[in-house]
Amino acid sequence: MRTRTPRTKTPTAKTPRTRTPTARTPRTAYVLVVLALLATGSGAVAGCGGERAGDHGARGGDDGAEARREARARRVAAAWDGSRAARIWRAGYHPAGDVLQPPAGGFHEGADQRAFTAQNFVLRGTLPAAGHEEGEVRWRSGAPLALPLTSAREAYASVARGGDDGPHLTVTGARRGTMTVATSRGPATVPAWLFSLEGYGTPLRRAAVAPSALPEPPIGPARNRSEGELAPLLGLVGVAADGRSVTVAAGHGACDGGAVVDVLESRDSVVLSARVTGVRKGPCSAELRRQKVTVRSSGRLGDRVLLDAFTGRPVPYARSGGSSPSGGG
Repeated sequence: MRTRTPRTKTPTAKTPRTRTPTARTPRTAYVLVVLALLATGSGAVAGCGGERAGDHGARGGDDGAEARREARARRVAAAWDGSRAARIWRAGYHPAGDVLQPPAGGFHEGADQRAFTAQNFVLRGTLPAAGHEEGEVRWRSGAPLALPLTSAREAYASVARGGDDGPHLTVTGARRGTMTVATSRGPATVPAWLFSLEGYGTPLRRAAVAPSALPEPPIGPARNRSEGELAPLLGLVGVAADGRSVTVAAGHGACDGGAVVDVLESRDSVVLSARVTGVRKGPCSAELRRQKVTVRSSGRLGDRVLLDAFTGRPVPYARSGGSSPSGGG
């Protein structure tokens, strides 16, 4: 399914006569900021746009740019469909939802929620000793997957990354348990560390297994990203319960009309093509804004691979704040 929207013309802003030495054009600023974030693996972005549907944005660029985007999406789909990489990916454990879950019923007060978001924790107790064990990830159908368990201390370190002087949560101990995590293959029961929190009767849960390694992609990244062309996605936010829509994070600058994501579906994959619309000429701050974009498919995502047309790789899950599932589950 590919959604199209009517063309709209964005008025071009007049360039001021004077420019500051640090001013950059929107295109240059956006490219530099996105590439810097990708190089560092940082999830920090400036600002946060509201959720907007992928089929409600204006079409950017000319017909040639649109044809190139579609051709790239078709090449990505053709490379993955029926490939060894797709088979390896389907057999793995790839989270599509949070691997860190608050106590049942949420936090008692705003200060605790802020501490959780800022990852401000202190440890006042002992954690179980590290072992060399494996745990099983289980789905409703299909064979379970055995994966190495992360230690309680590794799991705690992935949670307690904050270091400011604000409110904090106190961990008093940990024990083994399980949790349910949304994955690319549907809900899964996953081994977890259950951290006891001071003042709470139910634990904070952290997945005790890391995501499976991604296979070598059968196609390389796009070679260019000029104005009106493709941009890399910032991550997967979530998949709807009915499996017919996904929400992703896309980036755009301070001097444009926002991000739009187009969809190309095939038998084995759903390819998402992100772009920026309404780019205005003239000086602009080097700022990357994070925008949630929801796109719908004609059928359920199922076990099809969700792919980024720019990178040629599966779209990784990325929390909107706090830790990501990478680096220990």
